[in-house]
Amino acid sequence: MEQQTIHGHTLEEWIDRHPALDRITRAKEVVWLNPKYQSFKDVRASLSLSLEDIEEAAARFRRFQPLIATLFPETVEDKGLIESSIIQIPEMQSVLSNHYRADLSGKLWVKADHQLPIAGSIKARGGIYEVLKFAEHLALEHGLLQTSDDYSLLAGKDARALFQQYGVMVGSTGNLGLSIGIMSAKLGFNVEVHMSADAKEWKKKKLRSVGSKVIEHEDDFSRAVTEGRQAAQEDPHVYFVDDEWSRDLFMGYAVAALRIKQQLETARIQVDEAHPLFVYLPCGVGGGPGGVTFGLKQVFGDAVHCFFAEPTESPAMFLGLMTGMHEKVSVGDFGLSNRTAADGLAVGRPSGVVGKMVESMVSGMYTVRDEHLYQLLRQLKDTEGTYLEPSALAGFPGPYNLIGTAAGKEYLKQQELNDEKLANATHLLWGTGGNMVPEEVKQADYQSALNQ
Repeated sequence: MEQQTIHGHTLEEWIDRHPALDRITRAKEVVWLNPKYQSFKDVRASLSLSLEDIEEAAARFRRFQPLIATLFPETVEDKGLIESSIIQIPEMQSVLSNHYRADLSGKLWVKADHQLPIAGSIKARGGIYEVLKFAEHLALEHGLLQTSDDYSLLAGKDARALFQQYGVMVGSTGNLGLSIGIMSAKLGFNVEVHMSADAKEWKKKKLRSVGSKVIEHEDDFSRAVTEGRQAAQEDPHVYFVDDEWSRDLFMGYAVAALRIKQQLETARIQVDEAHPLFVYLPCGVGGGPGGVTFGLKQVFGDAVHCFFAEPTESPAMFLGLMTGMHEKVSVGDFGLSNRTAADGLAVGRPSGVVGKMVESMVSGMYTVRDEHLYQLLRQLKDTEGTYLEPSALAGFPGPYNLIGTAAGKEYLKQQELNDEKLANATHLLWGTGGNMVPEEVKQADYQSALNQ
């Protein structure tokens, strides 16, 4: 009987090439160092995007701040700025050090994107940015706006009448759909969000409550994106936000790096070769962590080290980067279910454009079991009183993977990160979502964590 092959090779051949696949295909936690990682000075010249592109995106966000403050009262105090704080979590650091039996000598912080206004997740960066850019394009094209104007005029009836002639469509596991749906509907666009049927019910309900149409698909995220993309192609008045291929989403996420630089300076946290910054990013299709990594590398160069984290059943970007096949490979190819409590990371196939953009910038990847996510959820709530949705906890094992595993120690050795540098290090966990979760769901998640 002929042995089944995966893209022309048997599973044994794949594992022989990439030994970490043995644990990945058995849905076990694994830590992997990226062999394509390079010094950023050797990568920068080959990139199609630059720091100037990030600054252009940041300038667009600034132009829209008066409009955002007009449309969303919760942003008035910050004058329409969509940003989150960085929060030190010493109690959680102590608990984690005891749990992992590894003493983390640097400082542990959370980038609190679960607190982002409007959409309550990292998707408020990329998703809202892309909708705003599309709205700006239409308003400029139809003579309703000049870039020197006060953009709050786009809250007026003329702009709304224009936007109502257009539709915005997206395929999403949930949080991107929320950011697109909330912002698009507020501006007056007709919104359609394509989601997998097993996406969280409260997210579908929230989208419908703001006027978005939700289309459910029995298949996974990739199918929802594909069908949404096809539907949009049939109507020239429909704009499709393509989570797998969007440059604009990527740039919206990248702006976070400029904000992080300011926040670290305000907190008097130094970042350089002797004071490294380690960032741990939950990863789904790849746009959010990829954009953030790209931005951080532009700002901090080799002083920043970025690691992606994925669920054991949904390591899409992991497989894409490891095999070098990017969007051509899926978790199903290797027998994984793509079923996880971390619904925001339940992606079967990674973005090709993001994987190729950052494959030399990502230091490594690791996977996390659902049971582990719930354990971390409970520990964070008990120590710091902070709730994050399960997917947002994926980054938390990262610092301890770095100092407590053979792969992590090898990375530190390769990068010449000695004990003195580690004592001066800052570890930043990206808290990607949580504050829009209904209270009853938060309580159910915590109860699930207690029952693990």
